[in-house]
Parts: sequence; structure tokens; C-alpha cells
Amino acid sequence: MTPIALAIACLMLVTSCYVSVCAGSPFGTCRKCHGFGFATTTDRKGRPKRGKQCRRCKGRGKRVRAGRWLYNRASRIYRDGTR
Repeated sequence: MTPIALAIACLMLVTSCYVSVCAGSPFGTCRKCHGFGFATTTDRKGRPKRGKQCRRCKGRGKRVRAGRWLYNRASRIYRDGTR
């Protein structure tokens, strides 16, 4: 197999795996709060305590994956264009 064909095959494999992940689990954990929904801080004694609510995920701990967001946007544009 030539290197170009091998690279194309690898890209197709990675893309199909990501599409299946986005279809099976459209929400992933928030990268900023690591799925907690809030920032963890420490008090003066060094014990962990709950901080402010995460602004990125609005305290839910989950966010829509980038691939699912693109799919939702494309399907909305298609749906609006065919009415």
C-alpha cells in the first residue's frame, strides 16, 4: 500500500470512529470543569471546597461535542432551506 493510500485509510478510520462517538454519545464532559459543573477551590486550611459555577457548561458538567454541533447546524440549515 502506498503511503498516501495508507494516510487516507487512517483518516477515514479516525473520522468514522469520531462520527460513531458523536452519534452514540453527543455530550462529552466539559474540559474546563472536568465534568464537576463547578470549579474546585481550597479554603484557608487547604481543604477542597465548591467554587463558582462553570460558565462554559452552565453548571451541567456536559457539553455538546464539536462534531455533533456541526451536524446539528448543518441539519438545521438544510431543514430551513427545504421548507
